[in-house]
Amino acid sequence: MGEKQRKLLVLYASQTGNALDAAERIGREAERRGCPASIASTDEFDPSCLPHEESVVFVVSTTGQGDSPDSFKEFWRFLLQRNLGNSWLQRLRFAVFGLGDSGYQKYNFVAKKLDKRLLDLGATTIIEKGLGDDQHPSGYEATLDPWMLSLWSTLYQINPKYFPKGPDVMIPQDELTDQPKYRILYHKQETLEPELMAESADIIERARGMSPGKLSKDKTKPDCFLKMTKNEVLTKAGSTKDVRHFEFQFVSSSIKYEVGDVVELLPSQDSSAIDAFIKRCHLDPESFITVCPRETENNGSYGEVIKHVPIKLKTFVELTMDVTSASPRRYFFEVMSFYATDEREKERLQYFASAEGRDDLYNYNQKERKSVLEVLVDFPSVQMPFEWLVQLVPSLKPRAFSISSSPLAHPAQVHLTVSVVSWTRYKRTLKGLCSTWLASLTPEQEINIPVWFRKGSLPAPPQSLPLILVGPGTGCAPFRGFIAERAVQAETSPIAPVMFFFGCRNKDTDFLYRDFWESHAREGGMLSEVKGGGFYTAFSRDQPKKVYVQHKIREMRKKVWDLLCDGAALYVAGSSTKMPCDVMSALEEIVMEETGGSKEMASRWLKALEKAGRYNVEAWS
Repeated sequence: MGEKQRKLLVLYASQTGNALDAAERIGREAERRGCPASIASTDEFDPSCLPHEESVVFVVSTTGQGDSPDSFKEFWRFLLQRNLGNSWLQRLRFAVFGLGDSGYQKYNFVAKKLDKRLLDLGATTIIEKGLGDDQHPSGYEATLDPWMLSLWSTLYQINPKYFPKGPDVMIPQDELTDQPKYRILYHKQETLEPELMAESADIIERARGMSPGKLSKDKTKPDCFLKMTKNEVLTKAGSTKDVRHFEFQFVSSSIKYEVGDVVELLPSQDSSAIDAFIKRCHLDPESFITVCPRETENNGSYGEVIKHVPIKLKTFVELTMDVTSASPRRYFFEVMSFYATDEREKERLQYFASAEGRDDLYNYNQKERKSVLEVLVDFPSVQMPFEWLVQLVPSLKPRAFSISSSPLAHPAQVHLTVSVVSWTRYKRTLKGLCSTWLASLTPEQEINIPVWFRKGSLPAPPQSLPLILVGPGTGCAPFRGFIAERAVQAETSPIAPVMFFFGCRNKDTDFLYRDFWESHAREGGMLSEVKGGGFYTAFSRDQPKKVYVQHKIREMRKKVWDLLCDGAALYVAGSSTKMPCDVMSALEEIVMEETGGSKEMASRWLKALEKAGRYNVEAWS
């Protein structure tokens, strides 16, 4: 009897869904070559079983400043155990593919540290790790395509049993694309309990609980609901930006949070666009459905089906499927090609789904930021079954914002500082889904907004800790909470000094929370020099030569250095493009100047600061 067919395990850690997409693509490509593949999230896999696996492909994303996805944290903690030893994974062969953004300093940090740790534990690499870059014109797929080809040929060299017909012989695609992973059960309204047909408070949990796009087990049920009490424009006439100050109060139950925390809001999609999507796809918005994995049919277990309570189709689309703002993935175009009845449309879709058409697909889809609805309208002959749409339409994700209030200074409230996103691309005006929706709301509407609270990258500092804060633009948001909290604490006990560096384009139009900062910078306030702190502003467009926060940091080098020597912690928040790196460079110069050391020594000094929890960065793109 011959040796049995080899199977590939693909483990992914995803925060926004990209790593999940890449993992599914690797699994599909393996199966097209005759190698069975199973795919699982790292929080669904028992890491103690790793020594019993033969070949594992890890697909991991890096978020923010080198942070790992939530679903990876427990898995990683297990791998760091000292008692595992350097031969624990001696039987394992592995490959790591990382998804990151080279605009960040810790580019693909999670993939790099996972690769190193697996080697330390005795595992053997199949091929060199692949590092996908969000900054590349074609995104991470530019690296993934050639990396996968190398993976298949190397696996075949290791053991031909992975691909019985060879790594280049592919099963015809139509044999694999006839079965979506999910099925839809339609329920007759007369058989449903009247209370199930009502849009009850648990509707979000019900809808998102059966959505294929759920990335975290604890993200289906909102922590609570918020209701807007204030919508104020912060920028003045003449500004190129529309920045808002929003205030919310808790509805029914409240959640404890700290300064520096993040709140995630689930936005509402435009109802006319939802109606257009439902009409384009010939769906019945009033039908009641449940969504369940197709595999429950094969193993005889209907637990998933029983557990899910039917929900109105339109409500399911509104709460789980991003049809108005997210661009579809490449596989969406591939599946569309099977359902195109017009020959020219079919050919174009097949080309888009091919490796040769990748760059043209990028130009048509991602570069233009086409939505799912727009793509479906562009290919009118395509009539995709709802099962495929549920599986392939990007999931509607909560949007994260730094909280700009303090629970001490603003009890039972949550404040946010939000830039309303709008830009023009190829004569089309595109708008940020969540920020535009928030800006359209008024307190009188009394809309309940589902939210989740989580820790960000800025830990709440004790009041005895001196602070150097750098927050240009909306990066000032968390520090408004920091200062407001310290002002309350100062009423009863001593507080450490705070330096704050703020920047924007123009003083007259973009100076966010001007009165707040200036009041704390004078008369013995939190940012006053008599308290050992200071408030420093950089208005980049108010003079011929642009001035940014890093220039102001250099100007105040002596005071910055003295405060660092007194044990101060650095907090940096704002745009991820260049600012965090420019601030780091300015600090390196100060350390070199004050110590007489080299650039490498200054870099090590700041890294030690970071390791000690005294250099924290929260950046967003």
